[in-house]
Amino acid sequence: MRSIAGRLSAVPARTLATGLIVAALVATLVALLLPVQLFGQNTSTAAAAAGWEDDGGGTVRTPYGLLTPMDRDFVRKVRLAGLWELPAGSQARERGTRKAVRTAGDHLVAGHTELDRLSVQTARDLGVSLPDEPTPQQQGWLGQLDSARGQDFDRLFAQLLRRAHGKVFGLVALVRAQSRNTMVRRLATRTNAVVLDHITVLEGTGLVDFGNLATARPRQPYVSPNTRPHPHLTLPTTAYHSPRNSPRSEVIA
Repeated sequence: MRSIAGRLSAVPARTLATGLIVAALVATLVALLLPVQLFGQNTSTAAAAAGWEDDGGGTVRTPYGLLTPMDRDFVRKVRLAGLWELPAGSQARERGTRKAVRTAGDHLVAGHTELDRLSVQTARDLGVSLPDEPTPQQQGWLGQLDSARGQDFDRLFAQLLRRAHGKVFGLVALVRAQSRNTMVRRLATRTNAVVLDHITVLEGTGLVDFGNLATARPRQPYVSPNTRPHPHLTLPTTAYHSPRNSPRSEVIA
């Protein structure tokens, strides 16, 4: 024991300090790399947290700039929004008991008619497949509106549509800020203006319960394109697919 203690005491203090510094640096490096590794293994989780879903198609080159999974999901979400908000707006125009509700319905029909046209055009130019009917959750919302009457319809309409627009508003801003695709940015720019207009007129009904806007909702799954539209609305079938070897796009990641 004395000999070991003697050897330890003979080690220069500078050497011990250097060893401690190296050990600290190694520990810091491990701490930094571990979250990066975990994040890379949970890309879909991070995407869901940001409000979009990764379709697994990677990033591709197009004549309009790089097209990411977030870009494609955004184009699909614009289409999905119109598939249920357009018929909801039509119902509000016809069944709203308040003028403000009917006015909001007018804005929804006009806005989503325009956005649907733009999303279809964008999808065609970029080779993005689109859904042709609302998600099961969106169909459930339409079913609730179908069953509501009078002032109950007015309140339900204002609440459902205001909550939906608030949920998508953050994604629109994220896509507009980060997308490197000119077609997607153009769609996001117009979508931002339309969504803000819809939020404004929905709040103008005086029926929005702001305390319940943050109520959690189930994650919306992506619905594959099909040919059966919602009974309230007939829209053209738009299933666009861009093969990986197409000259239009090139998978790069």
